[in-house]
Amino acid sequence: MSEHKEPLEAVILAGGRGTRLRPYTTAIPKPLVPVGERPILGIVIDQLKAAGVKKITITVNHMAEIIMAFFGNGERFGVEIAYSLEEKPLGTVAPVKLIKDLPDHFIVMNGDLFTDIDFAAVYQSHVASGALLTVATYERDTTIDFGVLELDSSKRQVIGFREKPTYHFDVSTGVYVYSRTLLDRVPDDRPYSFDHLMVDMLRDGVPINTYAHTGYWLDIGRADDFEQANADLEKVVPKEMA
Repeated sequence: MSEHKEPLEAVILAGGRGTRLRPYTTAIPKPLVPVGERPILGIVIDQLKAAGVKKITITVNHMAEIIMAFFGNGERFGVEIAYSLEEKPLGTVAPVKLIKDLPDHFIVMNGDLFTDIDFAAVYQSHVASGALLTVATYERDTTIDFGVLELDSSKRQVIGFREKPTYHFDVSTGVYVYSRTLLDRVPDDRPYSFDHLMVDMLRDGVPINTYAHTGYWLDIGRADDFEQANADLEKVVPKEMA
């Protein structure tokens, strides 16, 4: 990972209920679900520390007490950890506005990501861009398991056909860098998520910077992706971090 001389701060979004990952999340919060022998959020914290992050604020809601008891003040991880408690679910952007004394620029990420992304490089790309928001992106292929028909305007005649086509998309990785002034766009005390932010910024013509990640990335929100992350552990996490 790239090294950044200035101490960085990060916000980890960990307030979700993890419903897609049941039954693993029936008794424990999603950030504590293990990849290998460690909780996914513990791996993420170590990766952020290696990138130069000195302070991490974790936004919590569902099973907040368990997460806070496990990670504590961060001393045993070598970083400062603070918490921001959502009294009600606020989505993926609004919880960030509850945090006080954020720096001019800071990393924001989902707490269930398994990736080898270079967090410091994403941060540097953001600062150099002058944008209010940087979105780390990843190329993802999706195969449609059907024969896809192209119909004419009347929907009565077939004019094209593809068997189980694969479509290519640039998707959000769930890793971002915010400028603090971006939070001026976020409403107070009501749910506001990444999709709302994207629509509003595009509507208003506000530039959005991107950083293309070409390494490994997996959102472990679903059971099959969680199992894949465990299979790929040695590809992503150095032995000393595993």
